[in-house]
Amino acid sequence: MKNIFQTETTDELIERINKLTPDSPALWGKMNVAQMLAHCCVSYEMVYDNIHKAPNGFLKLIIKWFVKESVVNDKPYKKNGQTAPAFIITTTKDFEKEKARLIAYIEKTRDLGESFFDQKESLSFGRLTVTQWNNMFYKHLDHHLSQFGV
Repeated sequence: MKNIFQTETTDELIERINKLTPDSPALWGKMNVAQMLAHCCVSYEMVYDNIHKAPNGFLKLIIKWFVKESVVNDKPYKKNGQTAPAFIITTTKDFEKEKARLIAYIEKTRDLGESFFDQKESLSFGRLTVTQWNNMFYKHLDHHLSQFGV
């Protein structure tokens, strides 16, 4: 898996994002491209913006048992998989705004680096290793950029 904390990887991801247009069609799924960009921002909002509620103790335990491994491992996501409610974007989004937000989040993550994320608490999964953070961030972006053909 590529390393989201390395400049080469972030540059490649940003280059792929910059190939998107407001009219880029999805190869699968229900979101349009602006909604997808907003959807990808949610992972970063959960780290940086404190606008999402953490699941209650029981739900967090269930998520850790049944969901965590599939999110933080290095196996790619399947098409049309289930998503958590916080990630479901159905409203109209501004393509340029969401694109700029996502790029800024990717750059912030790269700039903060691995040491910032080492054993950092995830809103839903508890403490994660740098590898788990990387896998979660990178494979989610790669999945959705591939969804839009870039």
